[in-house]
Amino acid sequence: MNQVLEQQTDTQQRLPVMESFYTLQGEGAHTGKAAYFIRLGGCDVGCHWCDVKESWDADLHPKRTVGELVEAALQYPGRMAVITGGEPLIHDLTNLTVALQRAGFQTNIETSGVYPVSGTWDWICFSPKKFKEPHPDIFRRADELKVIVYNKSDFEFAEYFVEKLSPACQLFLQPEWSRSKEMLPFIVEYVKQHPQWHVSLQTHKYMDIP
Repeated sequence: MNQVLEQQTDTQQRLPVMESFYTLQGEGAHTGKAAYFIRLGGCDVGCHWCDVKESWDADLHPKRTVGELVEAALQYPGRMAVITGGEPLIHDLTNLTVALQRAGFQTNIETSGVYPVSGTWDWICFSPKKFKEPHPDIFRRADELKVIVYNKSDFEFAEYFVEKLSPACQLFLQPEWSRSKEMLPFIVEYVKQHPQWHVSLQTHKYMDIP
């Protein structure tokens, strides 16, 4: 067994949770799969187009124990857990991920990568932002690079990270929701010219599901 999974796990650790819910993953490499989302409070990246700004202040959200979070996730048949935020790596996620994996969950995270990676992960989605520099720890760990395209300069921003990542890292360009109509045609043409990239869409918003 993985040495991390063998260690004593503090299931009484408390984390600020904005919301948790069972739905479909709407974006990136795991689009369409059933997933239990745990959205943690706390973020200091400051994306002006963020659609969950209420997650930024961790003190606004109730704290739940790792044990409670795992127990809630087990009420549903899907066994993929997605930890998101906010910026989830503000918190030490070792206990949460170990407990989830012991319970049979695949552990996925969506992060801007601005903090060192904590936790034991099956899939790391790295979504860098211009507003704060990523920590170098993310580069060797990322399974997926997902860049939000708000304007044309974001293509150059996206390419900046490619050579830093593992060759196996999957590459996605995703239009910022409020700018989808303007930016999607540019993304389509870019992917046609640079086929190592894939298009990611927020399919859950098109389907009107959480």
